[in-house]
Amino acid sequence: QVHLVESGGGLVQAGGSLKLSCAASGRTFSSVAMGWFRQAPGKEREFVSVIGWSASITYYADSVKGRFTISRDNAKNTVYLQMNSLKPEDTAVYYCAAARSAMTTRWAQDYDYWGQGTQVTVSS
Repeated sequence: QVHLVESGGGLVQAGGSLKLSCAASGRTFSSVAMGWFRQAPGKEREFVSVIGWSASITYYADSVKGRFTISRDNAKNTVYLQMNSLKPEDTAVYYCAAARSAMTTRWAQDYDYWGQGTQVTVSS
């Protein structure tokens, strides 16, 4: 059975940093794109970042560009999201997801597997 498990969330002050991890088990995801999404209270889930299978291609939402960095370690079947200069508007539950293919897509319907989410709260 496939599992994606996020960790690393928590409470941080504005301007601080957090690093999220997403460990996959049950199958290898080294040949597909991996993404991060987030959902704030009362809002729809939104795309944050995606990384290609070889890590040579990455895309970011405009709201996080320059502050967040996505990376992956295929040997560990793990994807990361380094979040710097955090803002209160970054507060959300963050989800990692495995895409259906190698395509680096920002559309949630292109992802087959999802983690349970980890809460990130940024205080002002």
